[in-house]
Amino acid sequence: MKIVEAGADEFFCGYVPYSWSQKYGTVLPLNRREVLCYNVQLGAFSELEILSGMMKKYEKPVHLTFNSLYYIPEQYPEIAGIISQCMKIGFHSYIIADPALMVYLRENGINCEIHLSGECGEINSQMVASLAKMRLKRVIFHRKNTFEDMKAVVDKCGKKDGTEGIPEFEAFVLNEMCQFTGAFCNSLHCDEMGYLCKVPYQIGTLKTGNAGSEIFNQEINGGHLLPDGFVPDDFHSLHDFSYDSAGYLCGETGCGLCALYQLKQAGITHLKLVGRGNYTDYMEKDIRNLRMALNILRESADEMEFRRKLKLQIFPRGCSRNCYYR
Repeated sequence: MKIVEAGADEFFCGYVPYSWSQKYGTVLPLNRREVLCYNVQLGAFSELEILSGMMKKYEKPVHLTFNSLYYIPEQYPEIAGIISQCMKIGFHSYIIADPALMVYLRENGINCEIHLSGECGEINSQMVASLAKMRLKRVIFHRKNTFEDMKAVVDKCGKKDGTEGIPEFEAFVLNEMCQFTGAFCNSLHCDEMGYLCKVPYQIGTLKTGNAGSEIFNQEINGGHLLPDGFVPDDFHSLHDFSYDSAGYLCGETGCGLCALYQLKQAGITHLKLVGRGNYTDYMEKDIRNLRMALNILRESADEMEFRRKLKLQIFPRGCSRNCYYR
């Protein structure tokens, strides 16, 4: 499997039984990918059994997404039944956003691993601490969390020597930057309508109303990503993207590679590379680039050295400017 060989440590995917789609359609979905027409999730238990065999062969865990923002009461026992069935064939970890579903699972003795989804919209340490009572295995920070927010949560809720706590913390690092940040998104990602996150938009400041370049130039110059004069003025020009012959550009739809040093300082233990439905070849390249960035991080003495090497080795002709963390 090319993605395993590229260096992926674990995977996540959706599973929506046909019976669920037939009964609830896309209006009351099982996860936040309501779409059925292309390859974003599994739709038959036989497919899940095949994936279970692959999981055992490659010794890589697969987390299943049950991360809709909420469910109606009659759905909770159905979801519990689906999860129990999945656990019997080796799927033990689930990405969940709805606190009520977490409570239902625990009250009914379902001891699966729960990863708090970024769709939950966790915003501070007190909120996460209250949800930690559900015996969370991992917290996935949403895309708009600051480094300070993440560190505060890790410091307050993280597992420390000899104490109970949440052992794992995950942050988004590549692809599909969302202006609505999941929990605050009222769009459906279904076959019948276009996604709001696919509508062209620009990010601007409240003070000036200017979008894009002003913010990014401030990050480059004020943040000292590279020494003054090291790169030409048009280094990040929209016309200088280093697409390869297959049309690939690392981080084209969202990138947090420059933030790896700060994410490490904040206590992040896992990185999410988003890619359900993406081209397999692009995913392989994403994973290899992320591995390269982590190797650069490991070999760098400080953040300045890390960012300089990252720009030279992964973005020699410029990056997408779609920064997760500004």
